[in-house]
Amino acid sequence: MKKDTNIPPKINSISEFHKLLGFPKPLHPLVSLVNYADIKIPYNELPKILLLNFYKVSYMESTPERMKYGQDYYDFDEGGLSFVSPNQIISCAEIEESYSGFTLLIHPDFIRNYPLLTKIKNYGFFSYSANEALFVSDKEKQIIFSVFDNIRDELNTNIDDFSQDVVISYIEVLLNYSKRFYKRQFITRKAANTDLVVRMENILNDHFEQVDTSQDRLLTVEYLAGKLNVSPRYLSDMLRSQTGQNAQQHIHDKLIEKAKEYLTTTNLSVSEIAYQLGFEHSQSFNKLFKKKTSQTPMEFKQTFN
Repeated sequence: MKKDTNIPPKINSISEFHKLLGFPKPLHPLVSLVNYADIKIPYNELPKILLLNFYKVSYMESTPERMKYGQDYYDFDEGGLSFVSPNQIISCAEIEESYSGFTLLIHPDFIRNYPLLTKIKNYGFFSYSANEALFVSDKEKQIIFSVFDNIRDELNTNIDDFSQDVVISYIEVLLNYSKRFYKRQFITRKAANTDLVVRMENILNDHFEQVDTSQDRLLTVEYLAGKLNVSPRYLSDMLRSQTGQNAQQHIHDKLIEKAKEYLTTTNLSVSEIAYQLGFEHSQSFNKLFKKKTSQTPMEFKQTFN
C-alpha cells in the first residue's frame, strides 16, 4: 500500500525533534531551548509539515517577505513570537534557509504536577494562526531574550531539586510578558481591528437578514472567524480588547436582537423563530433568550400586545 504523504509525521518527544533537525541531544528530555542556527539538516530535506506532541514557543527574525506573509499590516520589524500547543500541525516554512531564530520546547509532562499545566490553556495565543504572530519592538525583544538566556543558563546548570521549579517560573514569566505584549499589539492595531469589527458586524447583519426557512445551522464563532480569515481564539481575544465582549457574546447579542424583531413584527411562533435563527431545539432558544433578557420569548412578546 502506498504511504499517504499528506499525513504529517508526529513528533512525540523533544529528543525526536532534536534528531529530526540535526540538533545535539537535549540537555533535558522534557524541555529544550534551541537555536535554529544549529540546524545541521539541509533546508530542502526538512519535512514540510510536522505534528508536535508538545508546546513550542518560537522567536523568528523578521524579513520583509515573512512580514508580508498572510497579513497586510505589522507593528515592528525586529521579529516575532509564535506559539504552538500539543497536537497542532506546524509548517517548516517558518524555518527559512537563514535559520535565524530560537525555539523553546516544553513537553506537557514537564509541567504536569504544576499549576501551569492548567494555566497554560488560558493563554489564548497558543490557539492563534501562524499569521497572527506577536511582533515585538526592540525593547520587547530584549526582554524576551533575557528570559530565554535565563532558561538556557538554568538548563546548562547541574540539575538539582530546584531546577524544574526555576525553569517553570521563567516559562510563566515568558508567557505573561507575551500576554502583555499581545495586549499592546491589539492596541497598536486599533485601526485594523476596527475594520475587522466592522466586517464582522456586516457578516452578522447579512447572516440574520437572510430569510431562509431551510436554514437550520446556528451561527458559530468558527464560521464567523473563517469568514474573517482569522482564528476563533484570536477573534475573541481581539474583540474582548476592543469591545469588552468575546465573539460568542457578539453572536448572541445579534441573535437576540433579531429574535426580538421577529417576536414584535411577525406572527411566527416561538418554535418557528427558533428554527429561523438556526436552533435545532426551541428549548435551547428559550433558555438563551431568558438568560439574556430575564424573560421568556412569549413573556417578551406579550409586553407588546
